[in-house]
Amino acid sequence: MTAATLPKGVNIRHPDKLFIGGEWVAPHTAAMIEIENPVIEEVVARVAHADNVDMDRAVAAARAAFDHGPWPFTPPLERMAHLMRMIDELEKRVPELAKAWTAQIGGLAVASAGMHAGAVAGLRGIASLGERFQWEERRPGMAVNTVCIVREPVGVVAAIAPWNGPFAIMANKVFYALIAGCSVIMKPSPETPLEAYIIAEAAEAAGMPPGTVNLVPADREAADHLVHNPGLDKVSFTGSSAAGMHIASVCGANMTRCTLELGGKSAAIIRDDFPTEAAAQILGNTITVMSGQVCAMLSRAIVPKARHDELAEAIAGVMRQVKIGDPNDPATQLGPLAMRRQRDRVEMYIEEGKKTADLITGGQRPAHLNKGYFIEPTLFANVDNTSRIAQEEIFGPVLCLIPAEDEEDMIRIANESQFGLNGSVFTNDPQAAYDIARKVRTGVVGQNGMRMEWTAPFGGFKKSGIGREGGDEGIWGYVETKTILVDGPLA
Repeated sequence: MTAATLPKGVNIRHPDKLFIGGEWVAPHTAAMIEIENPVIEEVVARVAHADNVDMDRAVAAARAAFDHGPWPFTPPLERMAHLMRMIDELEKRVPELAKAWTAQIGGLAVASAGMHAGAVAGLRGIASLGERFQWEERRPGMAVNTVCIVREPVGVVAAIAPWNGPFAIMANKVFYALIAGCSVIMKPSPETPLEAYIIAEAAEAAGMPPGTVNLVPADREAADHLVHNPGLDKVSFTGSSAAGMHIASVCGANMTRCTLELGGKSAAIIRDDFPTEAAAQILGNTITVMSGQVCAMLSRAIVPKARHDELAEAIAGVMRQVKIGDPNDPATQLGPLAMRRQRDRVEMYIEEGKKTADLITGGQRPAHLNKGYFIEPTLFANVDNTSRIAQEEIFGPVLCLIPAEDEEDMIRIANESQFGLNGSVFTNDPQAAYDIARKVRTGVVGQNGMRMEWTAPFGGFKKSGIGREGGDEGIWGYVETKTILVDGPLA
């Protein structure tokens, strides 16, 4: 066993323990999760590692909290008050959340504080569902006097978050589950467990009932054991489509409810009315966001054939100006990929792309950096939409430029995908953006870029997932609808 350690500026009280049943407890084994910084390629943190025994302990604690504890029957306004106290605690720790993200996956420090502050602020909207959501409605019936439609918590929730946006994604799951009256088990990615520790400490500080919030950092084997546990009522998972499809099969066998926010290969449709230079600036800079490690990334750009070459040249010009380097440097625009295996994956796809498309720029490790999991922003042109680089999620700073005959052909190409998470229409005509968006089979479409609106539902069609997170609609995955029929009026 190696002692628990933390990055500088991150102050977690019990990194060597798990949070189960309202207590910080020792894990079943002495194993630790090691967290490597992708810039220096060195371990910068170690935390407790839950195994199958710990997973079962966490489910038992969450089950007891839901079946016998006060939380499911606590009035929504009181639940909201508890969550607002949790948010107050999280607001104090935004600097730690920001440092944790940069240390674990190399996220740009210049963006990290604002990103996490915004994520914490967004939690207040979820908590306010305690007073805004229609928890019950009553109406006259045909066969009975009064029909009561009530929304009750789905039960024990396993919240499984990915490594790219570990705080916002996990916190959203936890807060929707809690405001609904559920108990929750947090299983963060083994690459980024620190944020979940901070959420657990905030729950403890806010006086959440024991077992309502639990934390079990673990590898994928233990996570699979958790998903198979029949004590769960719901799994909320964000991650790869391959893992999501496996989880869906497990949940289907047990009739466990699930929300799955999975991968994407999102298309940007470039209309003729949108200027080439403006499109190049948006596309060339967007692909660097979180080093391209975003499920909603616009990784396919579909352009009229007559404009293909000029757009390729313009995007390449933007990419060649991107500053790659230390994420703690305020001037850096592109940091490292999160881990060695991710860089290996991206490099594999780059080699695949060379077989079928034109590599215009990038595709190499930066010559000025001899350490860290860096890769240059990469542009492929004349991409065949049926090729691997156009059909499979690369999850790195790689953009595919695909020529099309006309607008109808662009829509066809955008829809020619197993995914349907995000998309964009580049046009100066809002009506055209809307009309094209209605024809694209994807969960979100934004005008002129990778647009995000945290007050709106987010999720995908096809293999990009099941259900929605975000907005008021996000709570629907955490409640069950019950009908109560009574023979007389109620007070």
